Amino acid sequence: MRHGYGHRKLNRTAEHRKAMFANMACSLIEHEQIKTTLPKAKELRPYIDKLITLAKRGDLHARRQAASQIRQDAAVKKLFDVLGARYRERQGGYSRVLRAGFRYGDMAPMAILELVDRDADAKGAGDRARVAAQEAAGEAE
Repeated sequence: MRHGYGHRKLNRTAEHRKAMFANMACSLIEHEQIKTTLPKAKELRPYIDKLITLAKRGDLHARRQAASQIRQDAAVKKLFDVLGARYRERQGGYSRVLRAGFRYGDMAPMAILELVDRDADAKGAGDRARVAAQEAAGEAE
């Protein structure tokens, strides 16, 4: 029987997996689309769906539960303010995994994990804002 084998270990310790999923979830919340290996994407999908379900609840306890998992204030803010409102009427299934071929170096199967009904302008918006701020600071000098 295969009881208790619910998740992939991904060749990592439990602490490393926990930190990796927290970082990947923050990236997915920020950019609304990330490219990773297929097993990681398949493991991250239920993780991010549970966080969005917490955001739909929207109360203080749910916010603290989400903050204890992903530990980045900007990601928690966007999760509750933007994504929670966006998926208010949707009954689950907030993310999708699309296969994206194989990585050149080691032929690992790659996948794109994206949020359903995502904002296409969100990907790279933080980097564009940072570059624009640096250019404005450079011109002001």
